[in-house]
Amino acid sequence: MSTIRGARERARIEVTAAIKDEARKQLAAEGAAKLSLRAVARELGMVSSALYRYFPSRDDLLTALIVDAYDAVGEVAEAALAKAGAPAGAHPARWAAVACAVRDWALAHPHEYALIYGSPVPGYTAPQDTVGPASRVGRVLIGLVRDAHLAEGLAVPPLTAELRPEAARMAADLAADLPPAVVVALVSAWAQLFGMISFELFGQFDRVVEAREQLYRHAAHQLGRSVGLLDGRPAAGGGARD
Repeated sequence: MSTIRGARERARIEVTAAIKDEARKQLAAEGAAKLSLRAVARELGMVSSALYRYFPSRDDLLTALIVDAYDAVGEVAEAALAKAGAPAGAHPARWAAVACAVRDWALAHPHEYALIYGSPVPGYTAPQDTVGPASRVGRVLIGLVRDAHLAEGLAVPPLTAELRPEAARMAADLAADLPPAVVVALVSAWAQLFGMISFELFGQFDRVVEAREQLYRHAAHQLGRSVGLLDGRPAAGGGARD
């Protein structure tokens, strides 16, 4: 009986993978808004009722693709940080390695990137299941800055008085052990990194920027400094920690 169950489970995994692969082809050809379960079933030689046993609705299939994409870029970010290691004073280089790995993934998977960072799909509302995968890159960046904070310290950026309440709220929600000003800078840097990738992928840099990799690397280093990462030097006053 266990052998039969195992075979069925393997078959289900294979069919699920085939459905996702065909759906990704549709994303590339037509965009997420035109994703159709019937079209996927037709291309796979399945009847629609059979496909519905795997994904009851278009939104369920979209959610699976979105989770896969977030997990994929999250794994890339985590692997880049692990490969960079944790040598003393190398936090800016670790930050840049993660940022560039994310860009490399986006350029290699433009349609998956567009699915998670492009225009919202009409009529689709992402469920709670996507929140954890969507936060993986952010958690990598937070962890990297936390490592620097505990080691050499951070050059805590300035913070205007009007933003302090929001900074305190964001820090409580995202990284209570980091200075609120750093958390604000982190969120801003995260948005700018992905904004640059989106500009490149969606054509806003056309006829404006030619050396795009060089510009991105430069911006990534600058954004690392903006969150307080230091180039192997102790922070002023022995390491700012609050």
